[in-house]
Amino acid sequence: MSAVGLFYMGTGRERMIITEILARNSRRYTTETALVERAPEEGTRREVTWEDFYKTSNRFANALEKLGMGKNDKVVQLMTNCLEWLPVYFGILSSGCWVVPLNFRFESAKIRLCTEVAEAKVFVFGEEFIERIEEIKDELDKFVQTFIFVGEGGKCPEWALHYDAFIRDMPADAPPPVDIKIEDEAALYFTSGTTGIPKAVLLTHRNLEHACYVENNHHGQTHDDVFLCIPPLYHTGAKMHWFGSFIVGGKCVLLKGIKPEWILEAVSEEQATIVWLLVPWAHDIIIAIETGEVDLPEYKLDQWRLMHAGAQPVPPSLIKSWLDYFPGQAYDTNYGLTETTGPGCVHLGIENMDYVGPIGVPGFDWEVHIVDRKGNTLPGGETGELIVKGPGMMKEYYKNPEETAKSIRNGWLHTGDMARYDHKGYIWLVDRKKDVIIYGGENIFPVEIENSLIKHKKIKDVAVIGLPEERLGEIPAAVIEVKPGCELTRLDVMEFARQLPKYKRPRKIFFDKVPRNPTGKIEKPKIRRMYAEDERKDIKKLIE
Repeated sequence: MSAVGLFYMGTGRERMIITEILARNSRRYTTETALVERAPEEGTRREVTWEDFYKTSNRFANALEKLGMGKNDKVVQLMTNCLEWLPVYFGILSSGCWVVPLNFRFESAKIRLCTEVAEAKVFVFGEEFIERIEEIKDELDKFVQTFIFVGEGGKCPEWALHYDAFIRDMPADAPPPVDIKIEDEAALYFTSGTTGIPKAVLLTHRNLEHACYVENNHHGQTHDDVFLCIPPLYHTGAKMHWFGSFIVGGKCVLLKGIKPEWILEAVSEEQATIVWLLVPWAHDIIIAIETGEVDLPEYKLDQWRLMHAGAQPVPPSLIKSWLDYFPGQAYDTNYGLTETTGPGCVHLGIENMDYVGPIGVPGFDWEVHIVDRKGNTLPGGETGELIVKGPGMMKEYYKNPEETAKSIRNGWLHTGDMARYDHKGYIWLVDRKKDVIIYGGENIFPVEIENSLIKHKKIKDVAVIGLPEERLGEIPAAVIEVKPGCELTRLDVMEFARQLPKYKRPRKIFFDKVPRNPTGKIEKPKIRRMYAEDERKDIKKLIE
């Protein structure tokens, strides 16, 4: 356990708003590098020191105050990862406003909906979103008072202020004098909305602070660690993983691009020690090694001490292959939700990395139960819903008391994920409740089939869904993404699937790319829409 974690657990826990942690880092590590942005496609690299980071966030906070923004006002942040992202985020928090980071894949309608729910008065955006905003600007103008553009000056729309001009000449030594308490509301994070309308998750300053301690406790970051951040910062996963390094003033490298060679170059050249990878990216790196696309000896990787993965079930076969190529690394998987302020309410733990497969044990300062439909705790081995309780639990779904009441019951957050304890007391994630396939009265969990099929040496990715069937209710269907340069037939897949019980074998096979969102989760609602009405030939006879 890290010193930070020990102190947090001690009597009279230290409470620090994360903006105060930034101020402390500026004092302690003034001229040291805080953030690096690498954009290999453009061939650029930028960096800022802790002092620059702090002063820029202060300028942004003071500029917001000059606009008349204050405590509990809302500011939308719609940006892809860049060097300005985190100073803007911290500046919003320092002003007392709520920060509202939006998924950069949201189409115009969802952007408008989220901004309206938040009642945002200020909208900060990058150049990638100009067209999407212009489609709905007349509607946004009903509540947004100021648009702030972050990007090249010549591309700034006439209806927006440019970021550089907005913060120029603003006081930099301190943020505005706002009384922010640890239990105050801080942020609205919208769920992905893949199953319908996005829900607004309201997080407090205490939630954000706790994420720092959770991550540092689990992975023991020190000031000398270098964290490579690749996933989008709008999501709680990437940012909250970085929080464990942030609390000790460790350097963060923002990589714009996910090609295997770019990731390995960044690890090598920036001497990264910790990398959080989504499952598809880890698969791509292994494939690049196997095909000779990258040559590991060309990179300086000895210092890379930890690879952790999450955001979805991690196939054990993937980790076993990974550790074959990177035997000196530690591995950890993390489970979390936007509603739990990101990852860490359950984690495997570096000390348990030899036991690949489960998501692990309750995380630092978290309680966990597995319950039946009536809320009764289930004994080990039985599958039920995973419920959690801890300081990272959201306050509510903003403006949505009905959904809040469904999710938070008797102080426990009901995750909607199905899980079980094994005989060793470890938690296994079985599947999402809504993804369970009801086949002839039997429950089939797609993750079990996916973990089995992904072991095939020619399969790069796989997603299993249930398709309607009049007699059986639903049948399991698999979407298979084949590795580059490989050929695979339905008969090949059916033969390989014989290792599964007969009722779990896919009844339909489709060869296609598996769609995933920016955080690596399989977009199963999208797959269902694509294939539910598909009239392709029924291959039922192939497996009977």
